[in-house]
Amino acid sequence: MRIIGPDELVFGVDNRDACEAFLTDFGLTATGDGRFEALDKTAIRLCATDDPDLPAPLPTNSWLRQTIWGVEDQATLDAIETELSKDRDVAKAADGTLSCKDDAGFQIAFRITRRVTLDMPAEMINAPGAKPGRAPNHVGADEAATAAPRTLSHIVYFVPDMDRMANFYIDRLGFVITDKFTNTGPFLRPQANLDHHVLFMIQTPEYMQGIEHLAFHMSGPTDLMLAGSRMIKKGYESFWGPGRHKFGSNWFWYFSSPLRVNIEYDADMDLHDGDWVMRETPMSAEASQMFLFENVEKWSPGGPPPGKS
Repeated sequence: MRIIGPDELVFGVDNRDACEAFLTDFGLTATGDGRFEALDKTAIRLCATDDPDLPAPLPTNSWLRQTIWGVEDQATLDAIETELSKDRDVAKAADGTLSCKDDAGFQIAFRITRRVTLDMPAEMINAPGAKPGRAPNHVGADEAATAAPRTLSHIVYFVPDMDRMANFYIDRLGFVITDKFTNTGPFLRPQANLDHHVLFMIQTPEYMQGIEHLAFHMSGPTDLMLAGSRMIKKGYESFWGPGRHKFGSNWFWYFSSPLRVNIEYDADMDLHDGDWVMRETPMSAEASQMFLFENVEKWSPGGPPPGKS
């Protein structure tokens, strides 16, 4: 099934002003209808917790109400409807969007994607022995550069039964396992996306079920560092990072958000196709990241760093 990835995540929140401020500062664009978009129109949508049009919440404190997956075409949408209608109620909206629950109880939906194709340059580097990425006199360090999320990258869920949930997306929707942390969860990618993962899950007790984090792709590591540094200056709390993962190779920087979910900038994720052979390793700090940095106060040579003597 030609599923591309997450098109939109819908939240029911009771602190709308704080959530809107965070998403705007994060670099998403408000469209005026509760939606905050990346450059390709993938989005987060905010609604009030008591909005009668929202799907029912999880029986935990998670504010995620629905994950909307984008698909390539009507044929894929029809195939999903046929498959999932075999054992569950699948509602169909006037615009063709399908909605139901997955096997872990998360509210999900499917629609022909609303994302637009981007035609933008990647972050460029200059390296000895290679053709220059930047032309002469093109400066790479631009503190005033725009650093905007390009697309909704991936979702990570806390789930009480990772095998049951993973099997639903693999057996019913055609996702593939790229890599796996033993006894923790698999990294999954759909058929119409080569990203290392668009979905990951972490085995947890039932009372923790919900969304652990979501991520947006940036143009490159410098873009990620610039955007993250701006969040720090605005007073937001860094949850994890900056650093670089091993599985996926993506650079990361996570921030705590008022949506009760960590939101990540990521950059430079690996791509995989059918020739890839899955890797598996136990979860550990060493397996989770190749290296991890800490944001500190700026200083310049001529004396010790701040707090040192």
